[in-house]
Amino acid sequence: MIKKAPYGKDLKARLKAASKDRLYHFTLSEGTIRGAILHATRMINEMRSNHGLGILETLVLGHAYMAAALMCANLKGDERIGLKIDCTGPVKGLYVEANAFGEVRGYLKNVPIPMEKPLENLDLAPFFAAGILSVSKVFREAKQPFTGQVELKYGSIAKDLAYYYSTSEQTPSVFNLSVKFDSEGNVTGAGALLLQVMPGADESTVDILESLLSRLPSIGTAFAEGNEALELISENFEKLNPQFLGEHRIEFMCHCSRDRVRNMLTMLPEEDLRDMALNGPFPVEIKCRHCATPYRFNQKDLSKIMSGINP
Repeated sequence: MIKKAPYGKDLKARLKAASKDRLYHFTLSEGTIRGAILHATRMINEMRSNHGLGILETLVLGHAYMAAALMCANLKGDERIGLKIDCTGPVKGLYVEANAFGEVRGYLKNVPIPMEKPLENLDLAPFFAAGILSVSKVFREAKQPFTGQVELKYGSIAKDLAYYYSTSEQTPSVFNLSVKFDSEGNVTGAGALLLQVMPGADESTVDILESLLSRLPSIGTAFAEGNEALELISENFEKLNPQFLGEHRIEFMCHCSRDRVRNMLTMLPEEDLRDMALNGPFPVEIKCRHCATPYRFNQKDLSKIMSGINP
């Protein structure tokens, strides 16, 4: 993977941005509410740069990246989770996956997303229309992935994922996904929150939680203004006694490489590979769908592949 524009003007700024992009685990009300908060400004900016996205596309795919990152909060080892949407609206669909190491990658099916008029608000429902949301989980000891799906009921990744957890996993959940743009359309803050009500939570606790959520400031705006994730939770959920459990990095990361793409080329039918090596057009460019990194092979490279020699 090659990052087109690592976030930050210099090495010091990049290291600082990397240290801020974290996923924090916590509980509220003596463990009866489980939560995770995500700072993702660096990840969303790097995702946007690699995929060459406009504001609308950044908003849609950014929400999916952050949602997948939140859902990987309790994964271990080589476990991973995938979020897939197939829909009839202009978005057409998307796929994002995240793993236990906090690495997130994925793509939109339709870039750019067609718009009949300039984006007037953050209501994305018309761009999704009807469709299906699928969640797949690959667990360490499972023989095959677990997959659940629901219809797109709201046209909002946050609301539809909450609907998925409520119906498929019987876990009342709240997703808050937020990307802040400045007046020039630059992403200045990105963050997300996941809260899940566990068995044993009483109604009064849930009532307090709903009241606190109604007053919660925009997470993306809060991060754009320099607020810290832990402070955001401590200050806004003080009544429910937050207890922080741990944290780990989050990063836009794909493990594609030139060697992997080369190996894919060797799997093409010999006739197709020969035609490509003879007729081009050169250089042949193959782009990773998950991270949009381009890999280029000139005629000499392809001739070596034909001969079984590593270019």
